[in-house]
Formats: sequence, structure tokens, C-alpha cells
Amino acid sequence: MIPEYGRHIQEMVDSLLEIEDRNERTRQAKAVIAVMGNINPLLRDTAEVNHKLWDHLFIMSDFQLDVDSPYPLPTRESLVVKPEKLEYSQGGISHKHYGKNIVKILKRIGQENISTVRATMPNVVHYMRSKSSEYNQEFPNNEVLLNDVMLLSEGAIILDEEWLKKNENEHKSASSHQKGAKRQQRQGHAQQKNSRKNAQRHNTQK
Repeated sequence: MIPEYGRHIQEMVDSLLEIEDRNERTRQAKAVIAVMGNINPLLRDTAEVNHKLWDHLFIMSDFQLDVDSPYPLPTRESLVVKPEKLEYSQGGISHKHYGKNIVKILKRIGQENISTVRATMPNVVHYMRSKSSEYNQEFPNNEVLLNDVMLLSEGAIILDEEWLKKNENEHKSASSHQKGAKRQQRQGHAQQKNSRKNAQRHNTQK
């Protein structure tokens, strides 16, 4: 029943059940406990080693062993205690693919002035599109996104498709510019590294 002890220890425990004299059965049980301690040395580093060994002995006997134990006898129910169910509040999320925080973000942005809304929403819409893609394995169209923004912000944020397309093009252009700048930076570092190597090689030849 407990693989760590092996088949031979299990057979020893089974043989204890066949001993009729209770005192002799208890004496033999203590001998088996000593062997179990040697077989499973990992328990030596734990607190209350003997208590654990006696519990294991009763488990391996399927709780049938009747001996004088120095510890309270365990029961099957006490060792198989079901954990209490944790209550997870969904909070009434209507669009789970966006996550709960996006609702808070949209409601907060909806309280800001129009310039703040227009400056912030391109990143928010881009985030919503990517999260929806991860969840549904497909990109939502602009009409769906704009409608979801209006619903989740409770009508505080209303955007048009022309504005969305314009800002997405600007976002792509900015991303391409950043990638190009990073590429040039890497190329510059590589050229500097090669120049240093050439200079070192030239000095060595001198």
C-alpha cells in the first residue's frame, strides 16, 4: 500500500495480522517499525518520525492491526480528508476572453476627458484584440471590438471604425519604426565590435 517500503515490509505487516496473541503482536509490530525506519531514511529528517512510522504501519494493515500503539490510532477518514471547496468569484464577467481588469480599465477611462480617451484607447483596443485572439484563436473584426468597448464601458466610450483604422495604421507604423531603429542599433554595435577586433589584430601584427 505504501511503495516506499517495498513488498517484503508489506508481507511482514500482513503476517502481524495472523498473530493471535496481542502482546506478541505488539512486540513484533515494534520490530517491524524499526525495520521500516531503516528502509525509509527520508523520514529521519522529519518531525515526529515514530508517529509517522506507526501511522504508515496501520495504513499498510488497512487499519486492521490491533496493537498497543504509543500514538492515537489513525482512521481512514482522518487520513483522507477532502479539502474545503474554495469559492472563486467570477464577478459576473460578460466577456471572459478580455479578462476582468479590462472592464475596470474601460470604466476608468470613460470618466476621463476626450483627449485622454483618444490617447489611451489605441493601446487598450490593441490589447483587447490580442487577448480575444488568444482565447478564441481568431482576430475579432473592428465592429465587434467597438461594440464591446461601448458595452463594457456602459456607453461611456463610443469610437468609430475610421478612428480605429487610423490609429491601428499609426501603431503599425510606429512598431515598424521601432523595429528598424533596433535593427540599426544592432548593426552599429556589430560594426563597432568588428572595428575593435580589426584594430587589435592590426596592433598585434605591428
